[in-house]
Amino acid sequence: MAEQNMTAGEEVLLDVRVAEASNLYKFYLNQEKKILGTSAVLVFLTIWELIGSTFQLINPMFMSAPSLIYKAAVQLVTSGEIWNDLRVSGIEFAWGYFLSVVFAIPFGIMCGWYKRMSYIFDPFINAMNATPRVALLPLVIIWLGIGILSKVGIIFLGAVFPILINTRDGVKTTPYNLLTAARSFGASEWQIFKSVVLPSTVPFILTGLRLGVGRALIGVMVGELYAATAGIGFMITVAGATFQTDKVFVGVLVFAITGVVCMEVLTKLESRFDKWRPKVGAAA
Repeated sequence: MAEQNMTAGEEVLLDVRVAEASNLYKFYLNQEKKILGTSAVLVFLTIWELIGSTFQLINPMFMSAPSLIYKAAVQLVTSGEIWNDLRVSGIEFAWGYFLSVVFAIPFGIMCGWYKRMSYIFDPFINAMNATPRVALLPLVIIWLGIGILSKVGIIFLGAVFPILINTRDGVKTTPYNLLTAARSFGASEWQIFKSVVLPSTVPFILTGLRLGVGRALIGVMVGELYAATAGIGFMITVAGATFQTDKVFVGVLVFAITGVVCMEVLTKLESRFDKWRPKVGAAA
């Protein structure tokens, strides 16, 4: 009790200090995440530029510099060389991720809600989740060919299991006391699912979607490494084989920016459902 009072007192003092602070300090507190993140990136890029270009401490063949990567990106964009690769990789990523979401969320809900269904499919889900997707790539190519379908297939296999498992576990971890309370008021199974289970599961689904983005991007890269004639992964492979390090970094940067943008979109969406997420541990 004393510790709680002390913590509350510290929070009050902190609020008073913030209220009495200057406008500049208030702006910093409001934008602290962006300021620190941007500063860290700028410092990293500055050090990298000094090492790679200004002082040339590393051979450019093995490690490029931000200025050289920027020039390579501008050249690829102005020449139009990168646009077809972006289009191909974008189509593969969109279809693979979309199909994984459409399949994983309903199937994960059913596996979490129906006990017998969970008993039947859990061994297969856990086994496939533990299997490296790269090991399945030769089979996917044999089954689907070397066209876009094989890439969509490997992206689907990469993204589907994080979404499915998070959805399944979200349903299973619905607070039992809420289910009991709903049933005691005579709620039907559909009403329980709509009013209790779904709100409890949505934060888990969004976490799975965020994890699935990273797995899907890995699937794009892996799929285009083996059998492709276009795509960002194919561009990286060709550039690496010809020691065009700056071009390799352009491809890596495309993947990184795509991942960051998708994560930010999903994080904004997730923040709308924060009130549904239980406040436990550090989150409290």
